[in-house]
Amino acid sequence: MSTRTPALTDFRRIVVKVGSSLLVDAAAGKLREPWLRALCEDIASLHEGGRDILVVSSGSIALGRSVLKLPKGPLELEDSQAAAAVGQIALARIWAEMLSGHGITAGQILVTLGDTEERRRYLNARSTIDRLLKWKSVPVINENDTVATTEIRYGDNDRLAARVATMVSADLLVLLSDIDGLYDAPPSVKADAKLIPVVERITHEIESMAGASGSELSRGGMVTKIEAGKIVTNAGTHMVIASGKTMHPLRAIIDGGPCTWFLTPANPVTARKKWIAGALESKGILHIDAGAVAALRRGASLLPAGVKRCDGAFQRGDAVIIRDLDGAEIARGLVAYDAEDAGKIIGQSSADIVSILGISGRTAIVHRDDLVLSGR
Repeated sequence: MSTRTPALTDFRRIVVKVGSSLLVDAAAGKLREPWLRALCEDIASLHEGGRDILVVSSGSIALGRSVLKLPKGPLELEDSQAAAAVGQIALARIWAEMLSGHGITAGQILVTLGDTEERRRYLNARSTIDRLLKWKSVPVINENDTVATTEIRYGDNDRLAARVATMVSADLLVLLSDIDGLYDAPPSVKADAKLIPVVERITHEIESMAGASGSELSRGGMVTKIEAGKIVTNAGTHMVIASGKTMHPLRAIIDGGPCTWFLTPANPVTARKKWIAGALESKGILHIDAGAVAALRRGASLLPAGVKRCDGAFQRGDAVIIRDLDGAEIARGLVAYDAEDAGKIIGQSSADIVSILGISGRTAIVHRDDLVLSGR
């Protein structure tokens, strides 16, 4: 049975990853401005169609090198961090100016590995991105190269883009590359290498086809793209690798240009719910009344008013079990408050959270996006 090749316009929430070698002309040491303008036209077209678009953009170190006129070759860690500090300002300004030309507001978000691996910071980053998308902004996300070190950095923005895509429950990750997809052998080595248009599952054979990185500016290569594919397809997100060397690269995908699609059998919501339900160790229990049980089963979030007691030394972002007053497990979820603050607001109206805690906290103690009903 043949598999239908997806269309880029099938998807609602799309993460687009742009590498350094596409943004910066290494030989000239400057931004490839006409290409970026064309990409922003593509982004604006998708955005106008009602889609959520996020950009994961490399280039801060490369742009910083250009502005500071640093010599070519490897940089010491401190030099890379300082170059990134200069380049991040330039990068944010460029994206903001080019997207504003289409009436789109850009928001800059700098992340490190810990922001997607530690649940508390994961929730903070995800909430910020969700709010920007609600405001119809385009978040532009980059690894925070000014503070990331060799030991904790992603090492490439392919994996960063994959983590961001799973964090925001995107249904598609687009990796714009210096190659138009996965070939059965490195095209630079084998002249008759064939492009693989669709990968239904990443097998050992698929992994063995990955080549090596070919650019001084790019830390990624086909190996890291396959790793990114494993991350996102396991989380219910499709991925496509396509050439970023063409003008209007997203339009080229829409028009049926060469690319490789990596398919997932799941969807991001289902995969996320499975992760919450089974992969996380519970750190506490919330005991809820019958009204809250009924609300959760209707698909609502868990509000403080419906919680009668909480047990455990949990922190914000930890997994908790939600039980009814007879002790039966109703759901599991990621809690939005530390145990100490949760204990102060349970049984109270969400409108009273500010006066009780002195801060404007979240309305729900467990948001419905972070909650899965037991037995479902």
